[in-house]
Amino acid sequence: MSGFVPSDIYAAGPTDGKKTSALISPAKYIQGEGVLDHLGEYLKVFDSKRVGILASRRGHETQGLRVVDSLKKSGCVSVLSIFEGECCRDAINFHLNELQSESVDTLVSLGGGKCVDAGKCVASRLEITSVIVPTLASNDAPCSAVSALYTNQGVMDGVEFFASSPSLVLVDTGVIAQAPPRYLVAGMGDAMATWYESRVCMNNPEGTTILGVRPTLAASAMGELCSKILFEEGEQALAATKRSEVNLSLEKVVEANTLLSGVGFESGGLAGAHGFAHGYTHVPIVEERYLHGEMVAMGVQAQLMMEKDVFEADRVAKFFSRVGLPVCLSQMSLSRFDNAALNSVVEGALGYQAFRNFPFDVTAEKLRKAIIDADELGREIVRFKGDRAYKYFHDR
Repeated sequence: MSGFVPSDIYAAGPTDGKKTSALISPAKYIQGEGVLDHLGEYLKVFDSKRVGILASRRGHETQGLRVVDSLKKSGCVSVLSIFEGECCRDAINFHLNELQSESVDTLVSLGGGKCVDAGKCVASRLEITSVIVPTLASNDAPCSAVSALYTNQGVMDGVEFFASSPSLVLVDTGVIAQAPPRYLVAGMGDAMATWYESRVCMNNPEGTTILGVRPTLAASAMGELCSKILFEEGEQALAATKRSEVNLSLEKVVEANTLLSGVGFESGGLAGAHGFAHGYTHVPIVEERYLHGEMVAMGVQAQLMMEKDVFEADRVAKFFSRVGLPVCLSQMSLSRFDNAALNSVVEGALGYQAFRNFPFDVTAEKLRKAIIDADELGREIVRFKGDRAYKYFHDR
């Protein structure tokens, strides 16, 4: 592992008690329908010659063909590497040795979150240009300088930070529009947390980001804009993905899910939403059935109830219900009466460091009450809509 700890660098500023702030982001971000076919041209900026392509077997057989064709037209040599599905140490080391022997100078990570995270690890070790090409807008990982690591069995096993963000993030909205709508919606859940978590850090003078410093105004503004776009454009973007079409709403939401949320969470700060989401991963049935953004959505509601911001909690929960995100425990295969499962969520969440960004002590009792209060709010919304939302989540 790299051993890079961002707080050791960024927080090592003035020693007179003054606070520093920092913003990190990808060097270049390009988004639009059809941009994948021009990747080879964009890589001329980095003088790429031998380009590794990390993707699943299916990825190589679909979008990967377009990447290879674009690289060929630009005079680049393609070296294919098959990602088997897990961002674990064994897989990272395998791809590291495989691509090192091929002397690649650039690595294109093409796929979903775990492929993207594995690619960032490999590119960092090889000290080469890292290019991220997400095929889903389901989370804010593509733009960040951090990867989530798992065991060979898929259990969360920590995170790894990098000294540099990706050199290029390329998002083809035509590809995103072809993916199942559930992934875009999950990305909305993850992205919605950006504003509500960053405002906790900004409003608390002692709040810090994962870089160990104060949030920047720019990152906080990105988080606020992110939520605004989701509220205004989320339903129209979802409608576009159901038709496998690209419209202006989809373009805006994809940028919110990927760029605004990606820079926003890293340089704006985390708080409770991701802490609750971390707790949900400790319940096997939830970890197996639900996406990261769906867990974060439940975390947003719980955070807002813990802050006693009932107005925003209601506003957010109604939006989540309209687009198909879970708003109550039954939609996460859980029950408020399952004490063992709730204990697992609370215990898993309690150790999440970002809870320190709240201006009050966070206890197990407060976490449990917030989860129950959020569930009660969500149940009222589901009752109002009927049981269609429940059946949607229960059946899958």
